[in-house]
Amino acid sequence: MKYYKDPNTNEIYAYESDGSQDAWIDSRLVLITEEQATEIRQQKEQEIFNSLSYQEKRVMEYPSIGDQLDALFRAGVFPAEMAAQIQAVKDKYPKG
Repeated sequence: MKYYKDPNTNEIYAYESDGSQDAWIDSRLVLITEEQATEIRQQKEQEIFNSLSYQEKRVMEYPSIGDQLDALFRAGVFPAEMAAQIQAVKDKYPKG
């Protein structure tokens, strides 16, 4: 791949290295290395991550609700009736 960036917006564009897409390369774009493209992408991802609220960051880090509930079930935290219902489903559909 050949990587280009727009010097005004820092947007990255990738084109086939065989020249088959050269006709679509805007003359205002600047040729950059793959490493530079990766660095720009990582910087943008970090900026987006930094702009997230603490709630959004937590959601991305927490285990899924299913995993949380399964851990509680395995720990024996559920009332007996709920545990029996869950175990019935697990018995009906065992891990394959």
